[in-house]
Amino acid sequence: MRTKWGQTLDREHILPEYPRPQFRRNNCVILNGEWEYAVTGASAQIPPERFDGVILVPFSPESELSGVGYTLKPNECLWYRKMLEAPLGYDANMEDLLLHFGAVDQFAEVRLNGITLLHHAGGYLPFTAVLSDALVSGAANELLVRVRDETDASCWSRGKQSSRPGGIWYTPQSGIWQTVWLERVPKRRIESLRITPLYDQSAIELVVWTNCAGEGTIHLLGAETPFSSGVPVRLPMARFTPWSPEQPKLYDISLSMERDHVESYFAMRKFSVGKDEQGTPRLFLNNEPYFHNGVLDQGYWPDGLYTAPSDEAMAYDIELMKSMGFNMLRKHIKVEPLRWYYHCDRLGMLVWQDMINGGGQYGSGAISLPLVFGNAHPDSDYAYFSREDVRGREAYTRELQEMVLLLYNAPCIAMWVPFNEGWGQFDANKAVAAVRALDNTRTIDHASGWHDQKGGDVKSLHVYFKPYRFKRDAQGRAVVLSEFGGYAYRVEGHSFSEKEFGYKRLRSCESLMANYERLYRREIIPAKAKGLCAAVYTQLSDVEQETNGFVTYDREEVKLDVVRVRAINAALSDAPKDEAEAAEPAQPEQA
Repeated sequence: MRTKWGQTLDREHILPEYPRPQFRRNNCVILNGEWEYAVTGASAQIPPERFDGVILVPFSPESELSGVGYTLKPNECLWYRKMLEAPLGYDANMEDLLLHFGAVDQFAEVRLNGITLLHHAGGYLPFTAVLSDALVSGAANELLVRVRDETDASCWSRGKQSSRPGGIWYTPQSGIWQTVWLERVPKRRIESLRITPLYDQSAIELVVWTNCAGEGTIHLLGAETPFSSGVPVRLPMARFTPWSPEQPKLYDISLSMERDHVESYFAMRKFSVGKDEQGTPRLFLNNEPYFHNGVLDQGYWPDGLYTAPSDEAMAYDIELMKSMGFNMLRKHIKVEPLRWYYHCDRLGMLVWQDMINGGGQYGSGAISLPLVFGNAHPDSDYAYFSREDVRGREAYTRELQEMVLLLYNAPCIAMWVPFNEGWGQFDANKAVAAVRALDNTRTIDHASGWHDQKGGDVKSLHVYFKPYRFKRDAQGRAVVLSEFGGYAYRVEGHSFSEKEFGYKRLRSCESLMANYERLYRREIIPAKAKGLCAAVYTQLSDVEQETNGFVTYDREEVKLDVVRVRAINAALSDAPKDEAEAAEPAQPEQA
């Protein structure tokens, strides 16, 4: 089953865009395309003499676009091989050559010319290998990537992948699933930066880290300001234009240090919880109450699974929801490539970012019964939540912190969501403290759905099988409906399978639209008036057996009327009418 982007895929130019929009240099060699692959036993430490064939990176072997169509098993090892040459003009005395991986699921070992450069654990976050010491200039270099993936046979983070997919659980996948790319950098270079908008002070705080305790220059709006590695610098932003979904204003900024130059962007915006004029707790954007009207977004594709077939495809989902009048996407149990967040930044889309779940096999008592009975269980009971393995808990905490640091600069991120529906939940309030220590500029939904530990900034509810009626939170938090709806209609010829899954099955687009409209008019809009602060409808697209999307899995058929959905959403909008009508996607302003 292919999307229109998958049908026209250019095998020589797969996802060719610069992968890291907020940390750009002027050189990049994309390595997506044909690699050799082989599958061996998990214990194999030496690559096979003969490889099995060609795989199209960065599509996982389980996906149609990879050209492989093989599901890696927990007792197997996946090998990749590609021959590399040093880029033209590369000077080993002055430069390093970096090999970047957007994400590899789940455990990766990188070797160059037989030398192991690194091991990486975690299937959703980027990592980098320095090739310089093992690289031979003027010759072909053998790059090997050895991958293991245990999916749900272990305690590691796995998301919604399942060895027995069906319903809300999806096809497992493995290996390289985000862009691989080379970058030439000076030996003395800028390593990272952190941008914090100080909305109330009309300023930004910038911290730049280098690998050499170096000093450099910040270029912003025609002014130059010196920086020292690791030392915060405050820069004024007088008469700035606030960023919002209706007016997504972005500002360019760049950094220079000796021979290194990096370009980035940021926005001026503020997320908080406050009380409205009636004393009701609300989510605030830029110091004003702002209703987060959103959609659950799984980020799956029928031909690429985790990997969108093109940059245009990535943007399509966001633009479709914008056209319907939504202002927020809840990125559900997945970390996207950085370009996805860039599209949300420039188009104006708030993002609630879920952390990836892990742990052992989930028991129905923890993840299913609360849907009916609404009970919460103390999440210090590790056995109840299948979190006995200390390695899995430590890996989760490390990856949570890495995710927050990775996405810290993205203007669109409005909410962090550490846990969902008890899937491997543990010590949620400690997770809140860990996130706050890294980022106190966003709100936190500590336990989305149920098993509320009375922490975080919001009371988070999932309601599917009964009418929703607003009730204030006893702890005084803002109340959000973080999942609801899930109305399903299977479109013949555009569905993944004959099976269908949803929380209310309907038999026509008109019936779906009528039921959707009734749900919002009778439950969501009245609840907002009483104090509801956000609503997240399930879901953006059909995914495998789930047929409850606004659009079919292949993105060919939009099942709900765009104009009628937009009219409903207009009744939920807190944006000034002139801003909502004049909303235009913004491009970064040139410094």
